[in-house]
Amino acid sequence: MTFVLASQSPARLATLRKAGLDPQVIVSGVDEDQLDGLPPVELALRLAELKCAAVVEREDLPSDAVVLGCDSVLELDGEALGKPGTPEEATRRWQAMRGRSGVLVTGHALHDTATGRTVSATAATTVHFADVSDAEIAAYVATGEPLHVAGAFTVDGLGGAFVTGIEGCHHNVVGVSLPLVRTLLGDLGRSWTDFWARG
Repeated sequence: MTFVLASQSPARLATLRKAGLDPQVIVSGVDEDQLDGLPPVELALRLAELKCAAVVEREDLPSDAVVLGCDSVLELDGEALGKPGTPEEATRRWQAMRGRSGVLVTGHALHDTATGRTVSATAATTVHFADVSDAEIAAYVATGEPLHVAGAFTVDGLGGAFVTGIEGCHHNVVGVSLPLVRTLLGDLGRSWTDFWARG
C-alpha cells in the first residue's frame, strides 16, 4: 500500500516522514486561484479535495494507494489568506497580523484507490503572532520565506520566533494534521501504523 502526498510542500513531506511515513510525492498541479470568494474553511476543504482528485486521476498513480491532498489558509478578520506571492503583500499581511491572532485552517482529503472512497475534513489551529516591528517584518520578507506559504508565515522556520503561541494541533500549522490524517485513515478502514515505513 503506497501513501501518496498530493502536494509539493517540503514541510508537509518532512512532517509525514518524521511521523514514520515515507510518502510518494505526486504534485497535483491544481490552480489554487480557481476558487475565490469562499469562506476560509470551505476554501481549504474544497482545494484539498481538488488536489486529491487531480492526483487520483493520474495514470502514474500506483494501483494500491492512499492519496492525501491538503491545503491551508489563514483566517484573519473572516478573510482567507493563502500565499501572499509578493513582498508587498507579505508586508501588508504582517502589518495586519502583528500582535493579533488568526486561525490556520487546513483541509485534508484522503482517497483509497482500493475502495474508491474519499473522506475529507478540516483542522483549525489558533495562532498568536508577536507584535513585530517594521524592521523585523522587512527583514523577514526579504528572506523570501513568507511569500510562498499560507498566511505568510512558518512556525517551523524563520517565522517561528514571530509566533508566540498556538492553540490546537501544532502539525496543522506546518500544513498537515497528523491526528486528523490518522482519524481519516481509520474512517477508510486503514490503520495509521500500517503506513509506518519499515527499515
